[in-house]
Amino acid sequence: MTDSANQKVLIITYYWPPSAGGGVQRWLKFSKYLPEYGWEPVIFTPENPDFDLKDDSLVKDVSPQTEVLKFPIWEPYSIFKKLSGRKELKQGQVLEGGKKSLLSKLAIWLRGNVFIPDPKVFWAKPSADYIATILESNNIKTIVTTGPPHSMHLIGLKLKMKNPAITWVADFRDPWSKWDILNKFNMTALVWQKQRNLEQQVIRAADCVLTVSESWKSDFEKLGARRVKAITNGFDEEDFNTSISAPHPNKFRISHVGMLNVFRNPEWFWKLLNEMVASDEFGDDLEIEFVGILSDDVFTTFESHAHLMPLIRKHNYLPHSEVLEKYQQSSVLLLLQNNSENAKGHLPGKLFEYLGASRRILCVGNKESDLAEILNKTKSGSVFEQTDEDLLKSFLREAYQGWKGENSSSNAQGISRFGRKRLTKELSELLNSFGTR
Repeated sequence: MTDSANQKVLIITYYWPPSAGGGVQRWLKFSKYLPEYGWEPVIFTPENPDFDLKDDSLVKDVSPQTEVLKFPIWEPYSIFKKLSGRKELKQGQVLEGGKKSLLSKLAIWLRGNVFIPDPKVFWAKPSADYIATILESNNIKTIVTTGPPHSMHLIGLKLKMKNPAITWVADFRDPWSKWDILNKFNMTALVWQKQRNLEQQVIRAADCVLTVSESWKSDFEKLGARRVKAITNGFDEEDFNTSISAPHPNKFRISHVGMLNVFRNPEWFWKLLNEMVASDEFGDDLEIEFVGILSDDVFTTFESHAHLMPLIRKHNYLPHSEVLEKYQQSSVLLLLQNNSENAKGHLPGKLFEYLGASRRILCVGNKESDLAEILNKTKSGSVFEQTDEDLLKSFLREAYQGWKGENSSSNAQGISRFGRKRLTKELSELLNSFGTR
């Protein structure tokens, strides 16, 4: 129940239920628990967003007392669809597809060099103009913008320039100029500089830059942000609290949840797994499950692994309520990190849900990353690089024996600090520190 004495905070986000995927979870869960700490969230989001996936099960986390303001948006995705020849463009798909036609190349070039910082940029000015008219009448003194898309931060910048007295927190779920995906858009040097200039304006004008990992916090400090705070993503204890104990998985199931594209596709890992299957290390017990968008380019790589291919199961998308069940039906939860400069600080939202699911976590990635540090401290899993093939085989054999002994639990320690409610308390303390109450 919202307390009428609570201080209001306007949260400007492109992703909001029924939008699905990782981008919606962070501020959906913050908004769920903020009223318990003296803050009343007001959501500002597009009326007609062009997102790929919907999940009506997420609506249950939106309190009836939460005010949601919706404002029309125009997006140029019809242009990308015509140029690429596709009726639908799933997340990241515009960058994939092997050899590209001239029209597809043009679509990528337009995305990188015309729509700056991203295709939502046309929403920034009309949204800022509209919000400016309602801040005072609604007694809103604090705003949060969350990106990507980083055009959301341009709304915050415009509002801050109009009214310097407001408190503005710019939340970065991914970096801006250091975001590895930008390298794929063939941007000119002039456009790169414009991206950096916009980033500088945002991080220097915001009262606080909020991000999801200590490494990215350090990166923003080096870029010149005035104040930076790291609050990770997390898991909602309510999602995992059940009086019914989950049955033991009926297969030795290795599951990957979330989008998997060519930018984090460890072909050496699939080769190793294929060899283990060929050596009959798992009998008829192994199953490889993908829940979420699995790119065609990644799926094609499995064609060269004849022993692995028959064991693969795909679910293009499942509601979050069903994803929670998939966690419990798994023996090992798979995390795959990008092989890129900013991967060190990348903490995907599914990491924390994996923790909440209490299943062994196998990460193929960087052993010096923030993610590896969390897995080591919580004793919830291990990170492997390509030089660790023997260690990885031992991990899989041990997990398999654990499954045969009807024990697929990770026995993780100290994961309560990643609970959404506790993280929201940390956010409320940050908001309180600005003295706007």
